[in-house]
Amino acid sequence: MSTDSRACDAVVVGAGFAGLCMLHRLRGIGLTARVFEAGTGVGGTWFWNRYPGARCDVESLEYSYQFSDELQQEWEWTERYASQPEILRYLNHVADRFDLRRDITLQTRVASATFDETANRWTVRTDAGDEVSARFFIMATGCLSSTNTPAIPGRETFAGPMLHTGRWPHEPVDFTGKRVAVIGTGSSAIQAIPLIAEQAAHLTVFQRTANFSVPAQNRPLAAEEQRAIKRDYADLRGRGAQMAFGFDTRSSELSALAVSAAERQAEYEDRWAQGGLPFLGSYADMLFDRAANATAADFIRGKIRALVRDPAVADVLTPKGIVGCKRLCSDTDYFATFNRPNVTLVALAASPIEAITEGGVRTAAALHEVDCIVFATGFDAMTGPLLRVDIRGRGGRTLRDKWAEGPRTYLGLSSAGFPNLFIITGPGSPSVLSNMVPSIEQHANWIAACVAWMDARGLRRIEASPEAEDAWVAHVNEVADATLYPSCNSWYLGSNIPGKPRVFMPYLGFPAYVEKCAQVAAGGYEGFALA
Repeated sequence: MSTDSRACDAVVVGAGFAGLCMLHRLRGIGLTARVFEAGTGVGGTWFWNRYPGARCDVESLEYSYQFSDELQQEWEWTERYASQPEILRYLNHVADRFDLRRDITLQTRVASATFDETANRWTVRTDAGDEVSARFFIMATGCLSSTNTPAIPGRETFAGPMLHTGRWPHEPVDFTGKRVAVIGTGSSAIQAIPLIAEQAAHLTVFQRTANFSVPAQNRPLAAEEQRAIKRDYADLRGRGAQMAFGFDTRSSELSALAVSAAERQAEYEDRWAQGGLPFLGSYADMLFDRAANATAADFIRGKIRALVRDPAVADVLTPKGIVGCKRLCSDTDYFATFNRPNVTLVALAASPIEAITEGGVRTAAALHEVDCIVFATGFDAMTGPLLRVDIRGRGGRTLRDKWAEGPRTYLGLSSAGFPNLFIITGPGSPSVLSNMVPSIEQHANWIAACVAWMDARGLRRIEASPEAEDAWVAHVNEVADATLYPSCNSWYLGSNIPGKPRVFMPYLGFPAYVEKCAQVAAGGYEGFALA
């Protein structure tokens, strides 16, 4: 057991995209930092999520760092949408290229952090017995790192292996000859199901809610295409920065209702053929107007019915609500997989799961005998990873207590009552409604610039004011309420976690958000109390 009590300028929690970038930025302004990471390697999300088909849904040339042009130019991506192994190789390359590992402690989880109001420092303790004193405490734990496994009765009695897509084994999992259950049909399930079905003797998919998905149309990345982008990488980055989601969605300024039905059909067909999340950019009002949204939803429903041969199965797979208010998925042969003779779809809306038994999954209608269960049940998103650490601010108040009715932040970066605490892509920032890597970099840059500004003026303490926080929370809600996002139950609202407050957590609009952060900094960090 370690009793390390060394002091440093900053402790960073997590060594994924956010933690690595933050460490690099802190070093760049001459600060000392220590990074603690629970995994046995760097990579964050891409270290843990190793399930079959795990892949990014933002194009690899945009889902990457831009703090080093040399890095951008030298790294060669092999596919339009990078797979988990490739992204993990990239992050390991970054850790090595910038000599980051010497400040990262692996296999160590931060258990608590307490702010000392007299010294203006955080005391950070780990599960390994480390105790570190730091001026700044920075949570780089990611938005989707706290797995959610539903408390189904009898789970502990199951005789076979149980896996979660977000905590997949490092060794290959062989489903050959196995009867496999997949519980859940969200993004990870939609990626994994086609590949598991190819291997398993039989696959039973338990679906609570049908999801909208569009084809990824993934393909190898041609060398010339990559060279052409790299010749003017700044142009691609600049276009992405002006898009609502922080990457190039080829967003239209037209209303879906202002064009003819034939024009709409042609546009949706083109987007379908191009593939991926840019489908959401088809029309400017898709996420704001129900009638406009219905045109896109009906188009996708028609595609599902054309892809799935059995009309009854197609009907179960066809979502009934609004496209995009839950995260739009992108897939490779997901719907066509249900044409396979070894795949069964169980609609939990008609026959909910009652229990897991020693030999399978029992619903209200039947016992489904299986050898292996895969939970594709997602995450306690955004707040889960933050509240897993016992964070205590002024007066010993915990962050969990403060956020009991839902998260409250200023800019998603800071929370009143917790001085010198920064959150990377926290609730109230674009985070999961954006290209995560540019959002991470924008936060890391902002935090580093803020700390450097403080040091130049001899300031030791920064804390969001309650008034600025209240105004920001109201603004985040106002922006969300002008869209269709809050109109359905989703993990954006925490609806997938029993008892979690129903609050829309991310901020919609990357360019407006970046501008606001810049204005706050230019105004001497207005909305923050400095001492």
